Amino acid sequence: FRAGLGGRLGDGRQYWSYIALHDEVAALRHLLDTDGLSGPFNLTAPEPVTNREVTEAMGRVLRRPAVFAVPAPVLRTVLGEMAGDVLGSARVVPARLLESGFRFAFPRVEGAIRAAL
Repeated sequence: FRAGLGGRLGDGRQYWSYIALHDEVAALRHLLDTDGLSGPFNLTAPEPVTNREVTEAMGRVLRRPAVFAVPAPVLRTVLGEMAGDVLGSARVVPARLLESGFRFAFPRVEGAIRAAL
């Protein structure tokens, strides 16, 4: 499972891209092995999720409550300029990858988390 930092950060509404390691490797092989593909491809799961959704999914999978959040002002104080990377949001979808025929083994966040355990 590859994503940003764990835990709810800021208001939790920022979108985070993630992908299961298995799917990342399979997607790279697909891109290398499929004739006619070139240019940029987004290697991210097909169902975008927010930081809050990642945190809740991790809590369910790990059977641990996700009860705290780190407020954005605290992150800005502690992380300075890097806070923008943590609090930023990008709702990325792998449109070209899906159009090329790739199928994800772990398209949903809970499956990707379970695959990483």
